[in-house]
Amino acid sequence: MLALRLGFENIALVIRALAFSFALLVSCAQAAERPPSYRDKNPQRYKLQFRASEIDPRCKEHPEIDFVFTKDGKPADVENASVDTSVEPQGKLVIWLMGYNEGLFQKVNSYGFHAIQVSYANQWFSKLCQPAPKNSHARGDIRLEASIGEDVSVEIDIPKPDSIMERSYQLVKHLAEEHEVGRWKQFLTRDGKGLLWDKVILSGASHGATTAARFAMHQKVDRVVMFCGPRDQDQDWQGRSSATEPARYFGFSHVLDGGWTGDHYCRSWELLNLHRLGAIVNVDTAKPPYENSRRLISAADVGGDANKAHSSVTPGGASPKDAAGGYLFEPVWQYLFTQPVEKFGKPVARDPDCEVEE
Repeated sequence: MLALRLGFENIALVIRALAFSFALLVSCAQAAERPPSYRDKNPQRYKLQFRASEIDPRCKEHPEIDFVFTKDGKPADVENASVDTSVEPQGKLVIWLMGYNEGLFQKVNSYGFHAIQVSYANQWFSKLCQPAPKNSHARGDIRLEASIGEDVSVEIDIPKPDSIMERSYQLVKHLAEEHEVGRWKQFLTRDGKGLLWDKVILSGASHGATTAARFAMHQKVDRVVMFCGPRDQDQDWQGRSSATEPARYFGFSHVLDGGWTGDHYCRSWELLNLHRLGAIVNVDTAKPPYENSRRLISAADVGGDANKAHSSVTPGGASPKDAAGGYLFEPVWQYLFTQPVEKFGKPVARDPDCEVEE
């Protein structure tokens, strides 16, 4: 009996040792996944600005598409970055593909995200594919070439140093060296030769939202936040296979926006299979988490102005406010950037009133 009891005790000791070892491994793994703390003696929100041509001497001008270093006597290749070291870091990098929006950067910093806005070829829209695209993927090819700097379009020549992908990498690498307190190095690969795209949130408005979606179809990212987009009603790239799964795409637009009334948004959202993740939800009459949908709309008062409607969905003068002066869309923005991707709504049928075929 004594020997038997000692045997059971030994087994119990082994089990406890194994349990302790497993718990230690889990703890170490969780610690490794946690974003590095800032250790800033003076926690604050930092705003940084650099010129792409000064960070990377390989950058070139492309005047044929108005992609230059100086315009009207002012630098035109300025890139912006911000981080708030007083907020708990979430280990995510927002790359904004539109003109710098201080209000939006303040919001994403308050969520614990790092944020950058890079200079890239976004002035081509009225210059190429004129008077109409040559085929159903011409605009998409231009967007992809501007994103990755590979020769995929016959209408444009954007080399790697002038692409979104490379300029984002060069900017983050520069920030890691010049702004150590911001902990930008966490977004670089172990060998320091690229970005960790699974930590990147691509976001943009209108033209930028459309390019963000096209880029994410090629390169898997953590999330895509599309304000008043995607557009490209005459293209079919939105319906092709995507490296980034549909649950990671989030869209928000105003119903008076010409892109909505012209079926641009509903069409792109359906081609991206977002209808399989929930119905379209009007944020004016719903509360977070908006039925866990990926398709949000608003009919908030913008004075019947379609242009104002277009820009109302991002922080700024056109965005509607409540009686206290706060933004009506505060909870919407937080949802778009922070809603867990594994939570989504019930699938619904395509909208028969949404014109998908051109």
